[in-house]
Amino acid sequence: MKPGRFAYHAPRALDEALALLKEYGDESKVLAGGQSLMPILNFRLTQIDHLIDINRIGGDLAEPRFEADTIVIPALVRQRQIERSAEAARTVPLIVEALAQVAHPQIRNRGTVCGSLAHADPAAELPAVMSALEATFTLASADGVRTVPAEDFFVFHLTSALEPEEILLDVRIGRPPANTYSAFREFATRRGDFALAGVAAVGELDDAGVVRKCRVSAAGVGATPRRLRGVEELATGHRLDDELLAAAAEAVGDDIEPASDIHASATYRRRLTGALVKRALADVRDRQEASHDR
Repeated sequence: MKPGRFAYHAPRALDEALALLKEYGDESKVLAGGQSLMPILNFRLTQIDHLIDINRIGGDLAEPRFEADTIVIPALVRQRQIERSAEAARTVPLIVEALAQVAHPQIRNRGTVCGSLAHADPAAELPAVMSALEATFTLASADGVRTVPAEDFFVFHLTSALEPEEILLDVRIGRPPANTYSAFREFATRRGDFALAGVAAVGELDDAGVVRKCRVSAAGVGATPRRLRGVEELATGHRLDDELLAAAAEAVGDDIEPASDIHASATYRRRLTGALVKRALADVRDRQEASHDR
């Protein structure tokens, strides 16, 4: 199928793009990578009158920045750029690990990090990752700029805090402190498909392996990425031994609301998420131990 008719705009400056968004609002969509938007338009799941292609803006919007305290990923940074970045692998390895699970290389070559986040699919990897990393989202409009924390950015299925006249300018992640380890685990029936469930885990551990701070977020088990607060509280102040990991897997049930569909039942997704939590936290523990063996 092909999309309905729309007017195509190709601004060459951010101010021009924001002016177009202010003028057309609900009648428009922003095109960055287009890996989610174009299928939706082709299947006519939504109809627009104006398509605003921001790719000609380039410049600062197309390059990640690794600052002293913050990693900044602007609107036009491709997923593949981050996946292949040595600096990203060193500073935010959780994003790199998760990106390797996103669809296929052809999709990641074109798709943008911010585009996936703006799409706000709760089954996608990046929303759960940004939730676990407690990222901050910069939203820009012709009237100004505002910041929204990850916990407030994702509102519902395919719904974010973005207003019709706004663009997701960038996502910002605080540079993790020393002794921070992370892991991403998911299960899909076929490589490249959306996972039945996924888990992103970040832990700050002391030299004895005791968890000082823990953040765990799940994908595919609710209308938004779900922070597993019960698991986080259970792990904090303890070593990630086998007994703790088993208890963490059991604690998942209170924090998620999985749905049944043709791919899996809610009960299966709940048990699967528990297993993924157990494996992700074991990875965090093993990576901490391996770092001390070097």
